[in-house]
Amino acid sequence: MFKKVSVVIPCRNEENYISECITSVIDCDYPKEFLEVFVCDGMSTDNSVNIIKGFEDKYDFIKLLINKDKTTPYALNLGIKGSSSEIVIILGAHSVIYPDYISKCVNALSDDTSIGCVGGLIENVYENSKSEAIGLALSSSFGVGNVYFRTGTKDGYVDTVAFGAYKREVFDKIGYFDEHLIRNQDDEFNFRLTQSGYKILLKREIKSKYYVRSSFKKLFNQYFQYGLWKVFVNKKYKTITTLRQLFPALFVLFLFFGAILSILSKIIFCFYVLIFGLYIVLGLYMSISKGKNLMMVSRIFYTFLILHISYGIAYLIGIYRFLILNREPGMSDGKLNR
Repeated sequence: MFKKVSVVIPCRNEENYISECITSVIDCDYPKEFLEVFVCDGMSTDNSVNIIKGFEDKYDFIKLLINKDKTTPYALNLGIKGSSSEIVIILGAHSVIYPDYISKCVNALSDDTSIGCVGGLIENVYENSKSEAIGLALSSSFGVGNVYFRTGTKDGYVDTVAFGAYKREVFDKIGYFDEHLIRNQDDEFNFRLTQSGYKILLKREIKSKYYVRSSFKKLFNQYFQYGLWKVFVNKKYKTITTLRQLFPALFVLFLFFGAILSILSKIIFCFYVLIFGLYIVLGLYMSISKGKNLMMVSRIFYTFLILHISYGIAYLIGIYRFLILNREPGMSDGKLNR
C-alpha cells in the first residue's frame, strides 16, 4: 500500500530552475494519486509564478502557495501545514531528483520506526568553471568537514541531510521549522529531531542533483549568514550542536592573533608559519586532487578560504552580538543574499 507524500518547494525568483525541479517530481516513479506538490513562492518578481501556474493548471496535484513572509522557514511551514500526507519531502528550487527518489525515501522510512528523516547524496551540476570550482570545494571534507550528504563518504545515521523526507509524526511531536531562523532552520530542526529520539538516515542510493551558484560574493554572504545564525541556534539550546562549526572560528582567531603575537616572539612566528603552511599544503593538495588545471585548482583553493573565513568571522561576530551583548538578530541579518 502506497503512502501519501507531499513535496514542499520554497521558491523566489527561480525562473531558470523551478521548471526542471517540478518536472523531475512529475517524472518520478511514484503514483501521482498518492502525491501532492506545494510550490511556496516568496513574492517572486521574475517569471517564476507564471511558470508554476502553468504546471498548476496542467496537473491537479501541484499547488501554488504565496509566501508573503518571503523567508524559507515560513515557506516550509506553509507547505507542511497545507499538506495532508504521511510523509513530507523538502526540496530546493535548484534541485532535481532522480526518478526513484521518492519511492526510495518512502521505503527507507518504512524500514525502521526510529527513523524520522531520510535523505541522500547531492550531485552537483555546474553551469560554468566557477560554479564547478565552488561545487568541488563544497563536496570536499576539507571544505565542509563531515557533511556527508555532500562528501558521500558515509552511509548510515547522520546529524543532517539535504532535501529530507520526514514522517508526519515528527512535526506532530516536535513542531515545525523555526520561523525566526532565516538561516540554519533545517539544521536546527534536525537537531530537535535527533534530540527527541528520532534518527536521520543517509542512503547514498538516494540521489538528487543541485545547480551550484557561480558567485564567490554570494557564497561568502551565504556562509557568513550560516556562521552568524549558527550562534543564535546555539544560544537557543545553550549548547554547541556540532563540533565542526567551531573550526572556522578557531582558524580565524589563529590567523588574527597568530599574526600579532608573531611580532613579539620568533618561536610563535615559527609555529604560526608551520600551522598556516600546513593549512595551505592540505588545501592545495585537496585542490589539486579535484582540479583539472591550474585555474581550477586556484579557484577551489580560493573557495576553501571563502568558506572558512566567512563562516569563522561571522561566528565570532555572532558570539559577540548574541552571547556577550545578548542582542537579537536585526533586519539586515535576515536579508537574502543567495
